[in-house]
Amino acid sequence: MTIPTTSWSLMIQIYKKVIPEVYTCLDEWRKRAKEIPDPELREQALASIANKAFHCEGGAVYALLAGDHLKEAVKFIVAYQTISDYLDNLCDRSTSLDPKDFSALHMAMSDALTVNAPLHDYYHYRSEKDDGGYLSELVKTCQTCILSFPAYKEVEAQNLQLASLYSDLQVNKHVHHENRETRLIDWFEQHKAQVEPMTWYEFSACTGSTLGIFCLSSYAAGDASFSKKEAELVKDGYFPWVQGLHIMMDYFIDQEEDRIEGDLNFCFYYESDETLLSRMEQFFMKADDSLKTLRDNKFHRLINNGLLAIYLADEKVKKDANLKRNKRRLMRHGGMTTFLFYSFIKFNLKTARREKATAS
Repeated sequence: MTIPTTSWSLMIQIYKKVIPEVYTCLDEWRKRAKEIPDPELREQALASIANKAFHCEGGAVYALLAGDHLKEAVKFIVAYQTISDYLDNLCDRSTSLDPKDFSALHMAMSDALTVNAPLHDYYHYRSEKDDGGYLSELVKTCQTCILSFPAYKEVEAQNLQLASLYSDLQVNKHVHHENRETRLIDWFEQHKAQVEPMTWYEFSACTGSTLGIFCLSSYAAGDASFSKKEAELVKDGYFPWVQGLHIMMDYFIDQEEDRIEGDLNFCFYYESDETLLSRMEQFFMKADDSLKTLRDNKFHRLINNGLLAIYLADEKVKKDANLKRNKRRLMRHGGMTTFLFYSFIKFNLKTARREKATAS
């Protein structure tokens, strides 16, 4: 299978090859989630799949790097992203605000990336415990997949590094509101010497994405000759800037919703809309530059343009006058490639709504 290098070929392969596999996998996990005995855990597992399936759709695009092993790569990506989304729900809507609880839960993220790692008691610090083996099955599915990836050992260290940062972010940002900012700043101080100059909230955003893990794992699935040196290049290509752009776009479209709910949003820390937009444009440019040295760089840079389009096509933007105004500026910055992605996505959303209306 040829790795796409144009916006149209990428979108066609996503809709023809990737999306059907994603929903085959998600249907299986949805059935499994319905069997969870504990009502709270069952509710959060089902909600994470119902409300965040688009995370799996987006992440699974990287399975196109796995060549003939696309199905195995999609299976891994969907299972791993489902772990991420489920744990995020458990922390966001938590009956606990205990960082030890969040740390125990997120051990699943590193266990899933470690071949033959023993499973842990992920629910040790919370009252809800009986998920009927759901989280452990997700972890074991990931472990089975990576065991079959011929070059996985070459990317394991980078995957675990990214997963550690991701897990630390989730622990620190979900504690009591009065503590989370101090914890995040202290955590940033431990790492700021290893990244280019940025603020603590930008660093936090950069750690909150799973894209680097999906990219590395897909290469490991499809290319037995993929090397540790290439793995390091890919990790550095995606972290911090591509992952940062990904999460900043997510926060960008959620501003009004988070303001109403009182939720943490890294966009709120900028002194003005102009500063925020200027910095997001810098993230986009730095991300594009960081991808130029990678193999298949045309594919990776398409993804970078696609990140802008995916979020700017969201219905939240249409309903918010300020977001609509700022959308035009970011779209211009992304250029024709971003516009083509945006048009394709909007067309498919409109088609899906029309089909749903006809069916009902």
